[in-house]
Amino acid sequence: MDVNRLAERIELLLLDVDGVMTDGKFLFVPMPDGSVVEAKAFDSQDGSALGIARRSGIRLGIISGRGSPAVTRRAQELKFEFVYLGLGRKKIDAFSEIVAKTGLQLERICYIGDDVQDLPILRRVGFPVAVANACPEAKSSSAYVTSRSGGAGAIREVVELILRAQGRWETAIAEFL
Repeated sequence: MDVNRLAERIELLLLDVDGVMTDGKFLFVPMPDGSVVEAKAFDSQDGSALGIARRSGIRLGIISGRGSPAVTRRAQELKFEFVYLGLGRKKIDAFSEIVAKTGLQLERICYIGDDVQDLPILRRVGFPVAVANACPEAKSSSAYVTSRSGGAGAIREVVELILRAQGRWETAIAEFL
């Protein structure tokens, strides 16, 4: 399968969060009052690439089983068009809603996932991607497996692949030169 042919069609990039935008670890920080705050670490190069993708006309969305104020904030910073959080194992309804809202054909959508709850979406999109640290089932359901792990540049790798396949990478980074 020629991943460049799949990537050149992409108009919408959808992401899982834990294990894709992050390394999948949860950090629970105890507060003096006994409450706990959840912290997440996001890769700066992934964020930069998502900004480049958005400015290049790629629409962006998050579909996550968990909700988190940190993810909400990151999605706002990166200006995601679609943000679906706290879905548990049922991500497919959010995906179907996004498809209906955009009117895009499935071949125009890329989804990056890492675990079994991502399989229903990975098996539907035109360009299914698993991160290097994904479970075997996600990898086998994907057309491309990144060389980088989730939370460590995997998104950057995919954005660059898409924009290069579309012949838009050099133009996209011209603002920085």
